[in-house]
Amino acid sequence: MTIPVWFLTLPGVMTLDLTGPAETLKLAAGAFSLRYIGPDESVLTSTEMYISRIEPLPESLPAGSLLVIPGVHDSTVWFDTPQAVAARHWLMRIQPAIHAGDVSLVCICSGSLLAAKAGLMNGVQCTTHHAVIDRLKKAEPGAIVKENRIFVEDRGIWTSAGITAGIDLSLHLINRLCGAQTAMDVAREMVVYFRRSGEDPQLSPWLRYRNHIHPAIHRAQDLLTLQPEQEWPLDEIAARVHVSARHLTRLFRQHLGISVRDYHEQLKLTIAQQRLQQGEGNERAALSAGFSSSRQLRRALQRWQG
Repeated sequence: MTIPVWFLTLPGVMTLDLTGPAETLKLAAGAFSLRYIGPDESVLTSTEMYISRIEPLPESLPAGSLLVIPGVHDSTVWFDTPQAVAARHWLMRIQPAIHAGDVSLVCICSGSLLAAKAGLMNGVQCTTHHAVIDRLKKAEPGAIVKENRIFVEDRGIWTSAGITAGIDLSLHLINRLCGAQTAMDVAREMVVYFRRSGEDPQLSPWLRYRNHIHPAIHRAQDLLTLQPEQEWPLDEIAARVHVSARHLTRLFRQHLGISVRDYHEQLKLTIAQQRLQQGEGNERAALSAGFSSSRQLRRALQRWQG
């Protein structure tokens, strides 16, 4: 049975918030039918591209539907337009169907702000892009906002972080509704090598420790992230970035608050966890990420989760 998906398409919509999930769902072997609805027949997107032939907002949605609310370029502006107000009132009218579980709500990035303004987030666990977390809390003080999460689900209401997280959430929905193999096939087709889970932080180790300007550390990080599964002795890293091993250790501690070894281990852990989420066994995931065994992987997980 084909699952109907309705994209609430408003002026200022973030193009990738819309097209990322749409392309992902479209590749799922015909499992989803996509429709675009909104107050206007044509809208200008964040990339100054027009989307037209948008259908009017329907009186109701059929049971089993997915309703997707993409984010907008500047939610302080685009969620205060007459079109956004009309969409908010429409969301309020279909709120009973969402809370009854007849319609699943999927909010991409700042789309959760519009849902919050429509009263859909009271008492709901949710998230959004890290830059608008505080505004989500203000929009609905009763929301249970989860920070630094890729996506969150609570009673049929899905919310995700910024932009590409919509693709992660769409792959997760495909996995949930169509099975793991279909999700893996879509990920391969899209050349999305890893599929993140909702538990993953928005700021992964690839980004979390990049808030510095020291060139030697950046060179070391570039080296490690290029081949994180490789064994990297400290002396070899230091030689490749043209500093002493002692000085590199001091730089990592001073600027990142972490050792070179621990930084490398976090990269490997992320890879192993992603492979586990893709259905690989413990031993294979561990070896693929550069651990010597599943036992070593388990010890690393205990060390960082403890």
